[in-house]
Amino acid sequence: MIIQIGSGVEKFIGNLEETTTAKVFRNIDLLEKFGHELRSPHTKKIKTNLFELRIRGQQEVRIFYTFYKKEIVLLHGYVKKSQKTPKRELEYALKQFRVLT
Repeated sequence: MIIQIGSGVEKFIGNLEETTTAKVFRNIDLLEKFGHELRSPHTKKIKTNLFELRIRGQQEVRIFYTFYKKEIVLLHGYVKKSQKTPKRELEYALKQFRVLT
């Protein structure tokens, strides 16, 4: 599958620590290779057609994505600091999702 990375996500990834960036790209490669078949612990379904790519490590990173017209679109990323997904981050990802569709 083809990965489409939004400019905000690209900038977000570029600002991460070097080791975390490597982990992010490794997980994106897995997502590209396995698509819908990729499961936990790498990914989690958040809502209908909205998923979360989960990168574990020193920095816990989450990247929201969706499947759209045979492509995987990375919508929004953030560094996880609490157990629960911050409402603001989820709302922003949903906004990006609505713009896409």
